[in-house]
Amino acid sequence: GWHRSFCLDLVRWRGSAEQPGLMMALERGGRCDGVIYRLPDDDKTAQIERLLRREIDDHESVASVRWVPVRTAQGRVRALGFWVGVTGRGTSLGQPLEKVAWVLARACGHVGSGAEYLYNTVSHLETFGIHDRNLRRLQELVADEIRSIHGHRVTNHDAAEINEAAIT
Repeated sequence: GWHRSFCLDLVRWRGSAEQPGLMMALERGGRCDGVIYRLPDDDKTAQIERLLRREIDDHESVASVRWVPVRTAQGRVRALGFWVGVTGRGTSLGQPLEKVAWVLARACGHVGSGAEYLYNTVSHLETFGIHDRNLRRLQELVADEIRSIHGHRVTNHDAAEINEAAIT
């Protein structure tokens, strides 16, 4: 099986050379629920090409794209997924959530922060009724880390404001 993991080192998008971030991919082990999108039959090739141009920035990254078997309400299908193998440049596999939280709470690039990326992912999954307990725990740790950066205690009631601040 697979699980979501912030395991790809990132120095652009939501990170920088000064403050690297992490991007999510699928890592071997475990299990996760997700959302798959069916592409229209008449435009599949062009849509896959656009997706790959957006998600892959070098030839080495092409190896991270795999057709993976998934189970749906309609039965088994294959879906295009981005995964991380056990070796490779720019991988941070098996990191403790506390270390990942430290990175996400600080990383920021030209499209936003690591905290925002996590928040948007958790929120989007929850609109589909998917509650990833590891990502929710990571979100709590990131909020704690942001509180510690700012040197003051924030109540749970204010946690949403912390996430909003990370977004803007």
